[in-house]
Amino acid sequence: MTTATLEQSEHRKAWGLVAPALLWTVAFFVIPFLYMAAMSLWSRQGREILRVWNLDNYARFFNESALLRGLTNSLEITLTVTVLSVLLAYPLAWIIAERVPKRWQRMALILAILPFWTSYVVRSYSWLLVLSKGGVINQALLGIGLISEPLEIASNRTATVIGFVHFFVMLLTLTIYSNLIQLSPNYRRAAADLGANAFQTFWHVILPLTLPGVMTGAFLTFVLCIGDYITPQILGGNNELVLPQIIMLQIGRRADFPMAAALSIILMLAVTAAYVLCARWLKIERA
Repeated sequence: MTTATLEQSEHRKAWGLVAPALLWTVAFFVIPFLYMAAMSLWSRQGREILRVWNLDNYARFFNESALLRGLTNSLEITLTVTVLSVLLAYPLAWIIAERVPKRWQRMALILAILPFWTSYVVRSYSWLLVLSKGGVINQALLGIGLISEPLEIASNRTATVIGFVHFFVMLLTLTIYSNLIQLSPNYRRAAADLGANAFQTFWHVILPLTLPGVMTGAFLTFVLCIGDYITPQILGGNNELVLPQIIMLQIGRRADFPMAAALSIILMLAVTAAYVLCARWLKIERA
């Protein structure tokens, strides 16, 4: 058998292995996405959907402040959650990796990811009970005399952020921890030999080397948070609608599927922009 024949055989085997996943992606992502993109260019008049291509839905998005505000609310909440989650998760991951004995680290990680074992809906409703006027936080603050009236920390943006951060801190802890445990102790020894103190070692050595884990977790947090519907619906109280809620309103109340498709495309473009920014920044840091 010639070299060319062997290469062709390996090529066919490779395509045979890739084909199922490729067909699955085309059938359940590419085709639905293209259909949704086409639908976003249609329009709804009365009870009918006119399959005439135009940009009216996108023009309406930029002209109606309520729709545009849904995107800004989503971005503001998502960026807040991402920053807070990183700031809380990094120390937690560092403590598990550096201060917890190795024989107990697995147990510490299990305890850290316990929220993942709870239903997403149940967890959101639990936070609603904790943050309500008669909840644990307000009762505790009233009991020790720090406040005279219950705080309004439920059914608003604050409750939404708290619910999100509780979940995503665990996700970021795992991604950052996986980077921290791979670092060789020789990096710290080398930095100490060169006269660096603990802060300088962290800032110039440890942090840059763990940035891939931080950015991976931050991007996953951004993607999952900006597209989430359940937590803002339960904890937000419909006071500040985010874009996924507006999309559901277009579908459930108005049956305006073209507008819902246009909003979904805009949401996907926001996620794509975040990915491009993260990818470029990571490339610079790695260089």
